[in-house]
Amino acid sequence: MTQTSRDRGRKAELACCKYLQQQGLTLLDRNYQGRRGELDLVMQDKNTVVFVEVRYRKNDAFGSAAETITTSKQHRLRKTAEQYLQQETRLKNGRFDVVAMSEEILNNGANAYTFDWIKDAF
Repeated sequence: MTQTSRDRGRKAELACCKYLQQQGLTLLDRNYQGRRGELDLVMQDKNTVVFVEVRYRKNDAFGSAAETITTSKQHRLRKTAEQYLQQETRLKNGRFDVVAMSEEILNNGANAYTFDWIKDAF
């Protein structure tokens, strides 16, 4: 069966979540829906709420994954994060991280992700 781009995105998001948990972050929420948009992952790093935008690209032929976050996307993320902070948590410190992911095929045919974690990206 052929994977849709939505399926690939979900798979990448799950891999990203696992990667960040291995780095010591705690998952608070996934795919939080606000009035202005969606937050891919909401995690906690000590006393800070981390809003993670996950970007997946199969390759960089048309630009890197991180380059796809426009100013208007950043604005929507900020507004959605404000709503999250007001409604969902006691923590008031927040930051925006971007995890740009790409995929490579290993010699044994398995797929492996590469993570470029940009802390405090904007």
